[in-house]
Amino acid sequence: MNMPMNALLFVMTLATGLPAANAADPAKITVAEQSPFGAYLADSEGRSLYLFEADEAGKSTCYDACANAWPPFTTNGKPRAGKGIDADALSTLERADGTMQVTYHGWPLYYFIKDQAPGDTKGQDVEGFGAEWYLVTPGGEEVHAE
Repeated sequence: MNMPMNALLFVMTLATGLPAANAADPAKITVAEQSPFGAYLADSEGRSLYLFEADEAGKSTCYDACANAWPPFTTNGKPRAGKGIDADALSTLERADGTMQVTYHGWPLYYFIKDQAPGDTKGQDVEGFGAEWYLVTPGGEEVHAE
């Protein structure tokens, strides 16, 4: 079944409860902060973003069931840097389905399906699909509790 990208994004949003980038609006990365993690990356709505240790710089290894549990943070255009974000560290990679996933310092970024509201960090330091998942610092490193 061929589905237009806007319809696909709408279905993904309904199915996961997570935001999908609007076709007219490129993704924006911001900095959120809370104890005990300190500063970490979030989307423009304040939803936490994660890296997957099994990924390689600029390459996602999370597909199928993994991408259902950890939906990729995608964009419809050049991603934008919010305050505290290194714009030069933002990039994208093309996924197998043609969507563009946002990367930061080379790390592909993801949501966690169990994070239901801005500020949720249930995916922090979780092992799944063969490796650890971590929030990401504004410097592009794994977050470890302070």
